[in-house]
Amino acid sequence: MQAKSIDQPSDGDLMQAYAAGDASAFETLYDRHALPVWRFVQRSVQDTALADELVQDVWFSVVRQAAHYEPRARFRTWLFTMAHHRMVDHWRSHKPHASLDAETEDGATLADMLAAESGFGPERRLDSREQAQALLDALAELPAVQREAFLLQAEGGFSLNDIARTTGVSVETAKSRLRYARTRLRETLEATA
Repeated sequence: MQAKSIDQPSDGDLMQAYAAGDASAFETLYDRHALPVWRFVQRSVQDTALADELVQDVWFSVVRQAAHYEPRARFRTWLFTMAHHRMVDHWRSHKPHASLDAETEDGATLADMLAAESGFGPERRLDSREQAQALLDALAELPAVQREAFLLQAEGGFSLNDIARTTGVSVETAKSRLRYARTRLRETLEATA
């Protein structure tokens, strides 16, 4: 979660400024939240092109709803909730068919994108890529509701209450989904180590 300094306006203030016509406020919001939202959607749908399309729809929704925005919850929660709803809408109308090892336009796989760049030699980078691919494979094996709870916390920094509110379930259900996701990820990664 990004710390807010005294000079930086809150997300809610920026959204209200944007609604009042300040285009730079939208740019600041976008800069703050674009990457975490994209990663959440991309890792949920497992298709870069589809993630780009869905996230673009989310940001268009932000633009369309700016005049009606009321800061009842944190902006980040509101934004990730819109992303969740957009994915649900997509899944209702399309059957998922993406592959984790599908190449992007530049020939890289998602594992390549996740592997941390470092000053270590090729062996270390290979280990990092293998670990990233193992994590992606383990994420892909999770039931969608568990994967979503895990990604909301890992990518969005969401609390259990935020996860529950975003996905429309009770806090206990969100807690169970998160616990099962962590357990299954740990077991899967230990088995492949």
